[in-house]
Amino acid sequence: MGRTGRVVDAVTIEQYGPRGRSAWLDVDWSAHQRWVAVDGRAVNVVDLGEGPAVVFVHGLSGSWQNWLENLPDLARDHRVLALDLPGFGESAPPAAGISIPGYVATVAAVLDALGVRQADVVGNSMGGLVAAELALAMPERVRRLALVSPAGISADGLIGDRAMVALRRAERLIVGYNRFWADRADRVSRRAGLRRQLLRASAAHPELLPAALASEQLRVSGRPAFLDALEAIVRTSIRARLPGVGCPTLLVWGSGTGSCRSRTQRASRARSRARS
Repeated sequence: MGRTGRVVDAVTIEQYGPRGRSAWLDVDWSAHQRWVAVDGRAVNVVDLGEGPAVVFVHGLSGSWQNWLENLPDLARDHRVLALDLPGFGESAPPAAGISIPGYVATVAAVLDALGVRQADVVGNSMGGLVAAELALAMPERVRRLALVSPAGISADGLIGDRAMVALRRAERLIVGYNRFWADRADRVSRRAGLRRQLLRASAAHPELLPAALASEQLRVSGRPAFLDALEAIVRTSIRARLPGVGCPTLLVWGSGTGSCRSRTQRASRARSRARS
C-alpha cells in the first residue's frame, strides 16, 4: 500500500515461512555487530552490506533477530542496520526511562554514529510507531517508510488503566515467566506445540517456523523493559498526525491481527485523504 492506498495480494498459508535453508544461518553475525553509545548506554546494532541504507526497528519485546529472514537478502545491494532498542535484546535500558520520543532519538543517534544521513526505515508494531515518529520529527532522515502492523495508530482498546495496574503488580512474575522460557529457547523451539504456545502472540503459525528461527526469537525475549515500553505505546497516538508523513509509505498487516488491520486501514485512508 503506497500513496494511493492500494491493497496488494496477501501471503497465503502455503507461502508462510522460509523455503529451504535460510541465508541467515550462514552469516557470522558477530562480525557485523556494532556497539553504539547513546547517552552513556550501549546500543546493540547489526550492520552489514553496502549501498543505500535500510534501518529495521523491532516491536514490543522483540530484538534485531526479528528480521533475520530479511537482512541477508537486502544486504546484497543495501547497507542494512538492525538495532536492539534500549531495554530489549542486548541493549542496556535507557537511563532516562523508556519513551517513544526517547526511542526516536536513539535511532537518530545510531544513524549519526554510523554515518548514515538518510535511510529507508522499516518498523514492526512498536517499531512502526517509532519509525513513523522519526519520519515526522526528522523527515530529512527518512527516504521511505514501511510500517508492519504499526502500534500507535489508535490506543483504543489496547489496554486499560486497571489492566496496566494489574500487570504492574504481576511484573516480577511476568518477567520471570518470560525469562524461564528464554533460557530454554533451544529445547523449546524443537517442539512444535510449545513453539505454538509461546510465539502465537507474534506469529500466525509458529509451528511452521524452523526451530532455529524460533529459538532466536525466544532467546532474547523476556526482557524487563516490556511493561515500561507497553505504557509508552499506550501514551502515544500518531493517527491524527500520520497525514504529516511526507515520504512514500508502505503499510502492511496480517489478516489475523484484526485490530491492527483496522487501525492500519484507517491510517492509510487518513494519508490518502491528505494527498487527494
